[in-house]
Amino acid sequence: MSLEAEYERVSLPLEHPFTIARGTQEFAENVVVKVHDGEGNTGVGAAAPSTHYGETAATVEAVLQPLLDVVERIDDPHNLARAERAMREVVERNPAARCAVSIALHDLVAKRADLPLYRYWGLDHADTVTSSFTIGIDDTETMREKTERAVEEGYGTLKVKLGTGRDEEILSTVRDAAPDATIRVDANEAWSPREAVRKIEAIEPYDVEFVEQPVPAENHEGLRFVRERSPLPIAADESCITLEDVPRIAGAADIANIKLMKCGGLREAKRMIHTARAHGLEVMLGCMVETNAAIAAACHLAPLLDYADLDGSLLLAEDPYDGVPMPAGLIDLEAVDHAGTGARQS
Repeated sequence: MSLEAEYERVSLPLEHPFTIARGTQEFAENVVVKVHDGEGNTGVGAAAPSTHYGETAATVEAVLQPLLDVVERIDDPHNLARAERAMREVVERNPAARCAVSIALHDLVAKRADLPLYRYWGLDHADTVTSSFTIGIDDTETMREKTERAVEEGYGTLKVKLGTGRDEEILSTVRDAAPDATIRVDANEAWSPREAVRKIEAIEPYDVEFVEQPVPAENHEGLRFVRERSPLPIAADESCITLEDVPRIAGAADIANIKLMKCGGLREAKRMIHTARAHGLEVMLGCMVETNAAIAAACHLAPLLDYADLDGSLLLAEDPYDGVPMPAGLIDLEAVDHAGTGARQS
């Protein structure tokens, strides 16, 4: 069988500027990949590169053609293990680029099997989770307004970005605006270990579910220091990039936050999930600011998760792709009524 592949860079404006502790984003540069099997089936995936991890849309484009050359030489698209191994041999780094191709291939083979991806994997749609909706850093009243709007739209789980000099004020405001919501917080590496312990003790009364990445990624001992003293569970995000990081965070965190764009693909994400379980960690799947051409695939991993943070497409002013239905954040795999990941041009 002869496969053909193509890609396109898309610039996606955000509905509102999105700010975290280390900066503000107004556009998301994604690169969409399509793989055709010559029999009428097309698999779609996308890269959402992050400069924090050394990738841009330009670096993705620079390595995509060698990756797609590998794909076009594969005679059996269902041999996903061979495809991903061959891609890694050609491009060792650039995980977002490899991820785009991985998603497109998985979408293609599930379509060829005429199954939604979760059924192709043999997973149960009933074992789903609810994604959080993120409240980015802004002036306090704007954060209140965003929270109230999220609550009105039915979102019951909120992730609040912290890492400012007014963190307690922010959290008090969000809790006041969403008294019944489940609230998680994410400091994006903004605190020192001792500062993190103080901050977590201060925000505990606001009924916080867990705290994500309180200290810089490379400070594993600092993360352990916080976890041993924290009254709240600790999630590792920037400290948990690849499979090799999972054993390193075991004992230093309670939750591993896995992202497709960090690890390089769907098969690698599944390996990380099972490895995290083996090390006694709970598992969350997160995302960058991404089109549904990527988010849709991540949703099919929901039956393997404890938590999800897959709202990246909801931050866009307009998404060129539809994905898995997520009413009020509930990842509704049962509503996926066609084969593949569910990503379709809107």
